[in-house]
Amino acid sequence: MKTNIVYRNAELSDSLNLSVLFKQVFIQTYATDGINTESSIYITKEFSVEKIKNTIENYPGNIIVALNGNNLVGVAEIDFEKECPVNNELIPELSKLYVLECFMKKGIGYRLLTEVEKAVRIKGEKELWLSVNIMNTRAITFYERQQYKRIGNLFFQMEFNSYENHVMLKKL
Repeated sequence: MKTNIVYRNAELSDSLNLSVLFKQVFIQTYATDGINTESSIYITKEFSVEKIKNTIENYPGNIIVALNGNNLVGVAEIDFEKECPVNNELIPELSKLYVLECFMKKGIGYRLLTEVEKAVRIKGEKELWLSVNIMNTRAITFYERQQYKRIGNLFFQMEFNSYENHVMLKKL
């Protein structure tokens, strides 16, 4: 498979493809026991085309996409107005970093993270935090290799249940 990956800010025309990519990667990563009502409700709300369009329109530059030709293969989303739950400071959050399974181990996640960190530094920020499910060892290992340190935990509330996550922080 030949790859020629281009990175850029998301455009409104990406919204439908982003919705599908978010859903695909979320299901592949977290629906390890299958799809249930809770995950279906969450995925439908969280990754709706309308919500994605709203983010692109109101927060330009907060979503960075990776394209193989004209095809979306990865995405990162930044929330610049998020309070870190461990230290209660307003620090940008890497809210999503998703790469399609068949494009993993090609440096795309690393490059998306690099693009995010660059965007955060350009805004004068000195730190970036994220949360990652404690069961997602592949992601935890990836972030640790990129110098993110665990600083605490939080519980991610889905629809009915909450799931423990590590909070990780990097000084940029």
